[in-house]
Amino acid sequence: DQFYPAVKCVENNRGGTTGLTTAMAATAAGGGKRKRKERGEPPRDKGVSVVLPGEEVVLPVEGNIVLGPGIRRVGGDKAVASKCGVLRTRGSGAFWIDTSSRRAVPATGDEVIGTVVGKSGDVFSIDVGSARSATLNFLRFEGATKRNRPNINIGDLVYCRVVAAGKDIEPELSCVNAQNKSGGLGKLEGGYMFRCSSGLCRSLRSRQSPILAALSPHVAFEIVAGLNGRVWVKGEAPQDTIFVYNALKNSEHMTAAVSEAFVKQLMTKMPLG
Repeated sequence: DQFYPAVKCVENNRGGTTGLTTAMAATAAGGGKRKRKERGEPPRDKGVSVVLPGEEVVLPVEGNIVLGPGIRRVGGDKAVASKCGVLRTRGSGAFWIDTSSRRAVPATGDEVIGTVVGKSGDVFSIDVGSARSATLNFLRFEGATKRNRPNINIGDLVYCRVVAAGKDIEPELSCVNAQNKSGGLGKLEGGYMFRCSSGLCRSLRSRQSPILAALSPHVAFEIVAGLNGRVWVKGEAPQDTIFVYNALKNSEHMTAAVSEAFVKQLMTKMPLG
């Protein structure tokens, strides 16, 4: 059974709603506001800025500016969006495009989940869902030396950080931080990995994730959400892992109230281990 399906709206090139007259669109918008109020959801943020590929992004004149995924410079102080999404800012100097897609484009600093697909000499070939396979040197594990190699085989899952990425090079990964400590990175034992949109992954990495708050009182589990559209979960029993997977997979557009009701409904159909 599928719960709470998402409805997608398509707009034409002139900004109008495809297949709807102005009166019908206004009626639909009014109905949406009433339904959100009845469900107890907060009103939509009218200050959200949606950008399209090629659209100029206005940057502050002074201060240190850091451009994240989805924004690139085209010369001087001018920057444009390279993908469609919502323009996000942090403080007064960090800018990036928040989008929900299933294609992974690794960027330096991203934490990703990959599958070992090959080995050549001292380098592992890792599939992270991008156009090119990434590389991971065996010395990039905590405590690894030429005599003490990590126990990594083809087919294993690894949680890594991207240390180098670009359009002309293969992404380079590492399972240690600047202090040569794992910090939670490394091989993922057991559990189950599934693919989802990048938007859901970012939501699961947030401390205010509504679905994780709804699940935590009922089941104990481990979760790792990569920024490349892959999530790994592991429960105390196989039934717990399946339960958590079903809850997370259907939670992308749920609010806190809906998430709590959905978990309770799912518990009646899927008993925990």
